Parts: sequence; structure tokens; C-alpha cells
Amino acid sequence: MQVILLEKVANLGNLGDVVRVKDGYARNFLIPTRQARRATDAAIKEFADRRAELERAAAEKLAAAQAVGAQIEGRTVRIAQKAGVDGRLFGSVTNHDIAEVLGKQGIAVSKSQVRMPNGPLKTVGEYTVTVAPHTDVVSTLNVQVVAQVD
Repeated sequence: MQVILLEKVANLGNLGDVVRVKDGYARNFLIPTRQARRATDAAIKEFADRRAELERAAAEKLAAAQAVGAQIEGRTVRIAQKAGVDGRLFGSVTNHDIAEVLGKQGIAVSKSQVRMPNGPLKTVGEYTVTVAPHTDVVSTLNVQVVAQVD
């Protein structure tokens, strides 16, 4: 199926690109999340009329994401979890936990924006994770996992 992208999509294209994707990806993800529209003649004409408005909205999103990225860059977050004697956690620290702690500090980040390439953190220590509030903005965040004192 051919779709016209209404915003930048990672590994697919930029605003205004007409790309061919699998039908299910378009129907189940791109179109419902309003990241793309079916590339019909009417849709392409409507996009051409609204292009300046969409580009302005994309620039505003990027500016907001850069502001959030600047707040996150180099920040250290401390998370206390119950741990055994050997330093292994009872449970783990996930992207949801990190997003929640950042939210309490006044930085609005969703859990899907927190990237943990090695999976959840399962031991006490210091880790570096990346936070991507936008496809063009990636910030590093230091996470200290410490044993919870009862």
C-alpha cells in the first residue's frame, strides 16, 4: 500500500514522502496513529495545501523534544529497589520505572521513549540508558540502581 507520511517516521521517511509499506503496517499502525494517510490523488492534493501547517507542527514537536533532551542529557537518576545480598534485584528496573522517576522530576517522558538495549536492569549498579523524545533527538541518562534500605 502506498501512503503519504504526515510526519517523520524512523527507518521509513520524512514528512511528505510517498512510500510503499505492507498493508498491515499501514492499516494497523501508521494510519491510526495519524503518521500517514493513504496516498490517493485527493490526499496528495490536500497534503500539498496543508504542507506548511504540518511542517510548522513538526518543527514545534522537534523544538519541544530538544528542550526535553537538553533537560535529560547527563542527568543522573537514582532508583531504589529491594535487592539480595549478592546485589541482584528482586524484580527489575524497567523503562516504565525510569519514565516514572523522570515524570516525578518534572520531565514528561513516555516509557516507549526510554531505550534499554540490554533489557531491564537486574543488578545494583550504574547504567547508561538512552531517551529518545523524538526520532532526531537522543539523550543519554545515567541510572543508579541502589539497594533499598528498609
